[in-house]
Amino acid sequence: MRVTRAWLGLWVLMLPTLLVAMDMTALLLALPQLSADLGATGVQQLWISDSYGLMVAGLVITMGTLGDRIGRRRLLMIGAAAFAVLSVVAAFAAGPLMLIVARALLGVAGATLAPSTLALITNMFRDERQRGQAIAIWATCQFAGGALGPVLAGFLLQYFWWGSVFLVAVPAMALLLLAGPRLVPEYRSEQAGRLDLTSVGLSLVAVLLMVYGIKQLTVESVTLLPASALAVGAAIGWLFVRRQLRLETPLLDLRLLRNRPFTAVLVALVFAGIAMAGTGLVVTQYLQSVLGYSPVASAMLFAPMGLGVAVGTMAAPALARRMKQPTVIAGGLAGSALGSLLLLGVGGARSLPLVMTGIAVLALGTGPLFALGTGLVVGSVPPERAGSAASMSETGNYFGGSLGFALLGVVAAVVYRSGVDGTSDSLAGAAAAGQHLPAGQAAELLRTAREAFTTSLHVTGVIAAVIFTGLAVLVLAMRPAPRAFSAALPDYEAADS
Repeated sequence: MRVTRAWLGLWVLMLPTLLVAMDMTALLLALPQLSADLGATGVQQLWISDSYGLMVAGLVITMGTLGDRIGRRRLLMIGAAAFAVLSVVAAFAAGPLMLIVARALLGVAGATLAPSTLALITNMFRDERQRGQAIAIWATCQFAGGALGPVLAGFLLQYFWWGSVFLVAVPAMALLLLAGPRLVPEYRSEQAGRLDLTSVGLSLVAVLLMVYGIKQLTVESVTLLPASALAVGAAIGWLFVRRQLRLETPLLDLRLLRNRPFTAVLVALVFAGIAMAGTGLVVTQYLQSVLGYSPVASAMLFAPMGLGVAVGTMAAPALARRMKQPTVIAGGLAGSALGSLLLLGVGGARSLPLVMTGIAVLALGTGPLFALGTGLVVGSVPPERAGSAASMSETGNYFGGSLGFALLGVVAAVVYRSGVDGTSDSLAGAAAAGQHLPAGQAAELLRTAREAFTTSLHVTGVIAAVIFTGLAVLVLAMRPAPRAFSAALPDYEAADS
């Protein structure tokens, strides 16, 4: 009966996990429509899009540790209630400023959900095998949700107004509030200590400035402000790290990084996020700008990335029972490298099948890392520190995604401009310039621009393949954790012996 209740509780926890991930990307398709209805300026559109993700990234560290202190289920219920109310406010926002504030507050609520759900799973499933399966399901929702968000948004926008993108969260959160107290156990640490507000402020400011700087580097021609934000954020981050190493009960236990497998997995999560986000950015632009598909059609064609992650994460526990966990993770990453290399063949009549196959194989290979690696991270700590470990995993994911959009986005832009000899900054710019040229010259300009963008996709695929290959080598080179951590890693260490 207890096992059945745990599995029912898991499915309830999947609702906020899926919705937080989907909310990160679902607005991409709704943004043009809601901006037109609300009269949002370009700057306001940027903040409508980014305020949610910025607040989630900035507060996930604090919320993960706060759950350890006040109770993970209590924090989850508070966050779910706030998320439902704020979703209604966002759906019926009367102006851009109201929507920006609502999105930012939704980010605060969203930051309570992901680390709480992951930490609670470690308490609900004591059996290593069952916990591995549960974390695989969690990872499926976490990583597939982001890819499937635009697909859901495209469907809703086909039949309803832009506010429906927000309202879809309300019934799910209501179900969580009703069923959560009955199916999900409470857990808090008796030795958690007080919450260090100075550390909270330092972590929030550091993450906000760094993520903001990374995002703005991809959209602003003047780099002084984004670069300054990055530099100041890094300096504050250094102060945060220094403070954590001196506190007896830190907000984020950085001493965990002494555990080599733990650190290797966090590094892999960050860099896999870079490769996936950067590739996804360029692929979606390729589908729309080169192949000419609409945003809704492009979202549907991009769905294999989300489905690939789902299949990979769900298959990971079964594979781990037949071979060593590092072998499973490294083998998956090698497969992701092959999927990335498939993008080199894109161009011509077979472009669409190769793109869809490439992103599906790439995503499939990351599944074991997300499922088994996340399990290793939360299994590396005592139960009372699971929230802190979960927040480290989540922070790595958000930073990886932001860096991927920025770094690979910049690389793709540089390759494109080189291919067109600096005559335009984007395909949209080339199309606009072609309107003022004779038909023959306009056609030649567009052909050159499409070829240049295709080349940028090829370069992105090569970079992603190099990243995945390097991560596979890193995972295989992982050494057992120090003796002090061995008892906390029974499943991983057994598989490694």
